Amino acid sequence: MKKTVLTFIALVATSLLSFAQDFQGMAVYESKTSTADFKSRMDGNKDITPEMRKMIEERMKKMFEKTFILNFDKTSSIYKEEEKLETPGQGGGGFRMMGSMMGGGGTYYKNVKEKSYTVDKEFMGKEFLVVDSLSKLNWKLESETKKIGDYNCFKATAVKPVDASDMRNYREKKKKEGEEKKQSTNFMDDYEMPKEITIIAWYTPEVPINQGPEGYWGLPGLILEVNDGKTIIMCSKLVMNTKDKVEIKAPKNGKQVKQKEYDEIVTKKMEEMREQFQSQGGRGGMHMRMGR
Repeated sequence: MKKTVLTFIALVATSLLSFAQDFQGMAVYESKTSTADFKSRMDGNKDITPEMRKMIEERMKKMFEKTFILNFDKTSSIYKEEEKLETPGQGGGGFRMMGSMMGGGGTYYKNVKEKSYTVDKEFMGKEFLVVDSLSKLNWKLESETKKIGDYNCFKATAVKPVDASDMRNYREKKKKEGEEKKQSTNFMDDYEMPKEITIIAWYTPEVPINQGPEGYWGLPGLILEVNDGKTIIMCSKLVMNTKDKVEIKAPKNGKQVKQKEYDEIVTKKMEEMREQFQSQGGRGGMHMRMGR
């Protein structure tokens, strides 16, 4: 079966020869992160009124459900969140800060030929420019197939080191066998950042571009879907040979840092905030009694 997959990929890849030098495509991706664990905490919190719950769920939906645009050519791409008008009263406080760490904002530039990426990020009012080398995942090509839209896709899996500055990677702590599960005062104590996560990707050799959403790349075809067990990113629209060309270049604004340095800045600040909330008896923006 694997030989059949590779043969099909090789045949489709010949279409690369027909791509013009100025070839450019555009893909729209819908990103959705599960919030079931957050909602379960609200179920057990008597201090949250129905009105507060509705407000929290609306803001969580905005943070965890986003639309992104990927513009790509043969060797490079830019991935940006779709711009939307800010609803009055919906962008303040801890929600805005958390939103900046949920895969949104800024421009994610990848150059697969040079194996580098650049992404501009804003954190705690400061602008950073993360410039680093692309990490190539050890993809395992599977024989399983499915259709996404009009495209035939193949499955691939890989184990990926987590980005410690991306809050979507937090997982609820698993209780030990026989241990009764209790919720702490500060909900961050109930979560942990794993060292690695398993990725399931679906790519189509019918678009023989070594690209994908966010930092994903390295498969013999455009990646149309990514699932890390908590966040699903799926292509909802794909346009080839777009008429309106987009300038695909790396962002330049912000203090330049490596990914590891940026992760350390974010995790240090998160730890400081947790200690601050604990010293205040659990009161704060990260506590589920939001709105007080």
